[in-house]
Amino acid sequence: MVKRPRKPTAPLLIEDDLPPKSGRVRKRDPKQPELPFDPMPERIEPCLAKLVQKPPHGDEWSYELKWDGYRLAVHIETSGVRILTRNGHDWTHRFPGIEEEARDFAPSTMILDGEAVVFNAQGIPDFGLLQNSLGGRGGKLPSRNSVLMAFDLLYLDGHDLTKMEYGARRHLLEDVLADKQGAIRLSEEFHEDPDELLRHACEHDLEGIIAKHRDRPYRSGRTGDWLKIKCVQSDTFAIVGYEPSTAVPGAIGSLLLAARYRDGWKYAGSVGTGFKHDEARRLKKQLDKLKTNIPAVSVPSKKVVMTGPSLAAEIEYRAWTHTGTLRHPSFKGLREAEDWAEVYRLPD
Repeated sequence: MVKRPRKPTAPLLIEDDLPPKSGRVRKRDPKQPELPFDPMPERIEPCLAKLVQKPPHGDEWSYELKWDGYRLAVHIETSGVRILTRNGHDWTHRFPGIEEEARDFAPSTMILDGEAVVFNAQGIPDFGLLQNSLGGRGGKLPSRNSVLMAFDLLYLDGHDLTKMEYGARRHLLEDVLADKQGAIRLSEEFHEDPDELLRHACEHDLEGIIAKHRDRPYRSGRTGDWLKIKCVQSDTFAIVGYEPSTAVPGAIGSLLLAARYRDGWKYAGSVGTGFKHDEARRLKKQLDKLKTNIPAVSVPSKKVVMTGPSLAAEIEYRAWTHTGTLRHPSFKGLREAEDWAEVYRLPD
């Protein structure tokens, strides 16, 4: 469509011998907001990735690695830094290295969305090391060697970016984190075949990959805008008992697991690998304080000690068996009480 030509404006009348004057200032329209900026939100409910078996293909998708750690939102404000967990708990004091680096961004204000991880000697994120750096489940230690792998930017210098498409947010994030290699780093975007990327991730013992739709805004919850494809399944289950070890005195031999089901619990199998002798003894001491005569689930074995479902564990597994239990499970570590909402729920 051809646009109508603009009407020419009158030329400026300037008298060289007079000082320049400004025009008459109009009164502000009271219906117009005084501030053209968006206030920083106290908290943004995170966008969650939906689990799928195969990665999507197409130019509308962006791909990166899936990080094995704690989801965090880092609020960098003029008054200081706040680090919030996925469920909104303030853990600023638990991540001093990330907080210190975040202060270097001032006077800019922003909200970084990312995952706190601890790398092992091979440069691979290790959830157990992250837990240990925090003092274990219920520990109060600050994690001084954790790194925030930032993968989204939700707010920047007075502007709410959540309504902006991911591709544009990604460009801004790359500008903000250019050359950052300290306690806050950019989660790299990969421009290659997603099947090959997944294969490489699995070969290097990584958790998997994430696919994000470039044209979607930031929407809270598991909408399908973000997809996760795992090399090995990993979920959180409640511990409802244990089987004593016959080889190590004062230790557990295996943990009994349960998933949420309707208004209660359903047995999900047992896990007997993934913990060392010292950890197996510590777990027994913790669980002995939670013994109960009213078990949350019924289990096939009688040589077990039943406990209340007060502890939750992160478990890796290959699949579900036809009997509804985990296939080849492995213990990764205890989850914090704040992560209780993440316990796996079985479909009705």
